Amino acid sequence: MQLKNYMEDLVWERVDEIIAGTKKACSCPKCRFDVVALALNALPPRYVVTDQGETYAKIRGLEAQFNVDVLTAVSNAIVVVNGHPRHDEK
Repeated sequence: MQLKNYMEDLVWERVDEIIAGTKKACSCPKCRFDVVALALNALPPRYVVTDQGETYAKIRGLEAQFNVDVLTAVSNAIVVVNGHPRHDEK
């Protein structure tokens, strides 16, 4: 048995798509991880342990408001990371 924050999977599934649709957003690995970390800190965790719990989390992840929350958190994180990137300038 493993403890897992299902929200992390949802954010990772969307981050590349959202970065690609944002002008001047850096997609380097360091910036991607920073965006995901900031977004996850802004979202409520969805921990699952059993298969039944994971099923509930997946169903919850399909709700429209939940997807808007993920989109908003990732978009806000991109703004913060773009304003203060931690990588070397290219």
